[in-house]
Amino acid sequence: MCGIAGQIGRDPRAIQGRYAAYCAMQRTLARRGPDQRGMYISGRAALIHARLAVVDLENGCQPMQLDWQGESYTVVYNGELYNTPELRALLERRGHTFTGRSDTEVLLHAYAEWGISCVERFNGIFAFAVWAARAGTLFLARDRCGVKPLFYALTDDSLLFGSEIKTLLAHPAVPPRVDARGLAEVLLLGPGRAPGSGVFQNVHELLPGQYALYEADEGRLLLHRYWQLVDHEHPDDFPATVRRVRDLVMDAIQRQLVSDVPVAAFLSGGLDSSLISAVADADFTARGQTLQTFSVGYKDNKRYFHATRFQPGADAPFIRRMNEFLHAEHHWVTLDTPDLVPALYEAVEARDLPGMADVDASLLVFCRVIKPHATVALSGECADEIFGGYPWYRDPTIREKYGFPWAQSTAYRAGFIRPGVLGGIEPEAFVDSWYRRTLEQTSVRPGLSSLERRMRQMMNLNFTWFMQTLLDRKDRMSMYSGLEVRVPFCDHRIAEYLYSVPWDYKDYQGKEKGLLREAMQGVLPQEVLWRKKSPYPKTWNPAYLEAVSEELKKVLADPAAPLLGIIRADALETLLASGADNPVPWYGQLMTTPQTIAWFLQLNHWLQAYKVELV
Repeated sequence: MCGIAGQIGRDPRAIQGRYAAYCAMQRTLARRGPDQRGMYISGRAALIHARLAVVDLENGCQPMQLDWQGESYTVVYNGELYNTPELRALLERRGHTFTGRSDTEVLLHAYAEWGISCVERFNGIFAFAVWAARAGTLFLARDRCGVKPLFYALTDDSLLFGSEIKTLLAHPAVPPRVDARGLAEVLLLGPGRAPGSGVFQNVHELLPGQYALYEADEGRLLLHRYWQLVDHEHPDDFPATVRRVRDLVMDAIQRQLVSDVPVAAFLSGGLDSSLISAVADADFTARGQTLQTFSVGYKDNKRYFHATRFQPGADAPFIRRMNEFLHAEHHWVTLDTPDLVPALYEAVEARDLPGMADVDASLLVFCRVIKPHATVALSGECADEIFGGYPWYRDPTIREKYGFPWAQSTAYRAGFIRPGVLGGIEPEAFVDSWYRRTLEQTSVRPGLSSLERRMRQMMNLNFTWFMQTLLDRKDRMSMYSGLEVRVPFCDHRIAEYLYSVPWDYKDYQGKEKGLLREAMQGVLPQEVLWRKKSPYPKTWNPAYLEAVSEELKKVLADPAAPLLGIIRADALETLLASGADNPVPWYGQLMTTPQTIAWFLQLNHWLQAYKVELV
C-alpha cells in the first residue's frame, strides 16, 4: 500500500513552479508510505508517491514508467492486485516483458495494453493514476468496493489528486473551506460522507467502481462508473449457492495472503475474523510458518461489561477457543483510557474529519501495536453488509422504517446545531434527499416480492454508506501506522454474487449470516461458527466517560473554541448531564453517550487543527 498524489495542468510552467507544494503533498503521505519516496515532474505532469513496500521490495519503486507502442506512460499506484499471476501470464502472451515481480509493473502494462478497460480485468484493492505524456491524458481509477481512497480537485487549468484529503489541502490551490452543504454532511451524516464528497469545498472523491479521464489540453474531466451492484436472476439452488459461497470466500482469503513482508490477522473471536484467521492459519501451517493473530480489548471491561441487544457477550472466551484451535501465535492487546483520549485527536488527523470517536481511536492504537510485528494484516470488514449480518437487516421494525437504519436521529442531531449555521438547509430534507437518491439508484429487477425488493435496497444502502464509513476508518487508522489491512470479504466477486441471492438463503436457520455459516462448515469450531454477532469491542469503563466529559467541559469553558460557533452550548451541557443512560445513538450500534461526547471533541479539534474556514 502507498500514498499517491499529483497535478496535471495545461501550462507546463505552472506545473514546474510548484515543487514546494509537491514536497508538502508528499509529506502528508509519509505515514502511508514510510519506505520509499518518488516524484516525477515533466512537462504538464507532476506525479508523487510514498511507498509501503509489500511485494517485490527491490523492483516496485514508483513513479514507474513504460514506453509502449509510441506512448510514454507513468503510473503512481496504491493497492494490491490479487490476480497478478494470471494478468502477467496473459500480458506475456501478448508480447510484454517484465523486469520484476511487482503488481505495479503488471498494472502499468495492463493499462498500456487494454487502456481504460484494464480495470475490468483487475481483482484487487486499488487507486491509481496513469499519465500518458503524448496524449496529454491522466487516467484515474478506484477499486469496485472502495477499499482504497482517491480524492481530486479541479482548478481553472489543472487537476489535483491525492490519497487523502490532507494531501490536497497541502496545495495552495485547495484552501480548507467548508460551505453549508459540507458542514451539513459533517453534522447530519457524519461520520459518514455523501458518495463522491470530500466535504471541503471543491474536494471530491472518485466513487467505488469509477474511473476518470482528464484531458489536459481542454481541462476536461470525464467520469465513468465501470462497476456497481446489478440485480439479476439468481442461478443456483441452496446447495449450489452454499458451494459457490465457500469457493469464493476461500479463494478471496487465500489470494490475499501473498506478500514479501510479514502477514498477520485481526482476531475478535467473531465469525468473520475467525474464518479469515483459520484459512490463513492453515496456509501458514502448510508452509511451516506461524501466523500471528491480534485481538483488542480494554482495561476493566470484564468488570464493567453488561450484555446488550447489540453486544450480547464478551469476545475473550471465543478468542481463547480460537487460540486452542489454531496453530497461531496470539497477541492480546489491552487499551486503557489514557491511551484512547489522546488518540481521539490523532484519529481526526488520520481521517481528516471527525470520525467514529473512540471506535476510530482504539483501532489507531491497535494498529500501532501490530505494526512492529507485521506490515500486512487481514480483517473481517464487509461480511455484515454483504451477507446481511446487521440487526437492521433482520428486525422488521428497523428494516421497514424509513431512513438510514444506522442514523435515525436527525432531529436529535439538529437540536445541537446553532440557528443559522446551515443557512437555508433543512436537516430532515437534506438527509432525506440522500436516502431517496440511494433508493432510486438501487438495482431491483421486476417481479420481486416487497421483502426481496427491500433487501436489495438494504444491501445497496449499506454498501454505499455504512460500509464506506468502515472502510474509511480501516484504511486511515491502519495506514497512519504504515500497516496495510486487506479485507477479503470485499472481493467484488462475492458482492456481485450475493446481491441477488434470496433473503431466505442468506437468513438460513434464522441466523444472521446463516448462509456464510453453513458454507464454511468444518472451518471453525461449531461454537465459534454459530456465535451470535457481536460488533467491534468498545470500552465500558466509566473512567472513559468521565475523561471525555472533562475534556468537553474544558471546551465549553473556552470562549475561543470553534465548536461553540456552530454547536449550542446548552445542548452540550444537557448531553454531559445525561450520563451513560442517553438512549439515542449518534451513529450505528456503538456510538452512544461516551462516543457522542468524544465525537464533539473530534469536531472541535478538526475545526481548530485544519483551520476550517466556514463559507
